[in-house]
Amino acid sequence: MTTVSHAPTLITPSSAAFTSDGRARTYEVRTFGCQMNVHDSERLSGSLESAGYVRADAGAEADIVVINTCAVRDNASGKLYGTLGNLKARKDAREGMQIAVGGCLAQMDKQAVLDKAPWVDVVFGTHNMGSLPGMLDRARHNGEAELEILESLEVFPSTLPTKRDSVHSGWVSISVGCNNTCTFCIVPSLRGKEKDRRPGDILNEIRLLVDDGAMEVTLLGQNVNSYGVEFGDRQAFGKLLRAAGEIDGLERIRFTSPHPAAFTDDVIDAMAETPSVMPQLHMPLQSGSDRILKAMRRSYRSERFLSILDRVRERIPHAAISTDIIVGFPGETDEDFEDTMRVVEAAVRERLHVPVLDPRRHARCDDARSGAEGRRAGALRASRRTAGPHLPGREPEAGRARTAHPGLDRRGQEGRRDASPHRAGRRQQARPLRGARGLGDPASR
Repeated sequence: MTTVSHAPTLITPSSAAFTSDGRARTYEVRTFGCQMNVHDSERLSGSLESAGYVRADAGAEADIVVINTCAVRDNASGKLYGTLGNLKARKDAREGMQIAVGGCLAQMDKQAVLDKAPWVDVVFGTHNMGSLPGMLDRARHNGEAELEILESLEVFPSTLPTKRDSVHSGWVSISVGCNNTCTFCIVPSLRGKEKDRRPGDILNEIRLLVDDGAMEVTLLGQNVNSYGVEFGDRQAFGKLLRAAGEIDGLERIRFTSPHPAAFTDDVIDAMAETPSVMPQLHMPLQSGSDRILKAMRRSYRSERFLSILDRVRERIPHAAISTDIIVGFPGETDEDFEDTMRVVEAAVRERLHVPVLDPRRHARCDDARSGAEGRRAGALRASRRTAGPHLPGREPEAGRARTAHPGLDRRGQEGRRDASPHRAGRRQQARPLRGARGLGDPASR
């Protein structure tokens, strides 16, 4: 089994980050996709700044354009290659400009990115983000494209320097990869098997974020509540929530996304008993039909999902619940969809994300359709338009504000704790996570 490095990754300053007259080259990172991609893009920005590049001003044309891609969202491939087509004219007119493509779609398409867009200079995958500055250097020196795709993770992205987009909030990855085999999902083949970070490293990163001005963190993982399986502690996620809640100055904790099969009462208890954990839960259902869930290889059934939500509402009556539903799964009948509607109407009172299935390479399902996908998606979305108002503290999306409603605490009541004065005026900067073992770190026990 591959051992993944937890040590801070140091990025060497690059002479390629400067023009012949000594001007620092500028960069822009464009992010497509999920919250994990936003986290990764902040690491890419931090790595580039450590190498000597500077972020381009808003609206200015950058010397380096990095596209961090998604392979899951609607029309991911079309969005990438359309963007690359638009960038070609700019590159032709701008001497020395470089284009880099990374992330999940790069991991999937590999050489095809260069075949379809030969003006791209660098292609890197999900497992070697820290290689970007060196690849840009080699591409500029050699005058030809650099392609490097690793098949397994060697260094946690969280060990790279970071440049946060928000002063007051931060993304914290607790694991990467996934051990599930859902037939509709391409992520395990692109991100690999689940690898868990050490609790002490995670808590240390959160403390550094708070010291740097953050009041809120979002814990990220493909299945956050399976965290700990790699080092043999199935209650590790609940313990992590409680430990993070003890960090002075941290006001809000969010997480995304949990998996119903691994959702345990100790996590519900930790949510209810840790004041800084926001009273919200985004948990993907995917289908309310047990027959479809089995075909999807989802290792739970609708009754399991409903029982979790019952226990959450028993402990946290004001919890905001949201979910994902896939419509158009091969073989889905009207009866299957009616089962989904019943579960949604009974249990999910807030936001729904309703993608229509888009079968892709590596996803283990065919592309047979019933022709009713649009009607079903519309019915689900309409059911939420007739639902009650959303509670404060929604599950965040990439690019959406991640702070709670001003003047409201986690119970939806007026008034909240004053911001800790020691954070005022702290500046964010690109820096690696300092290695430190903390309480709960298995390596320190």
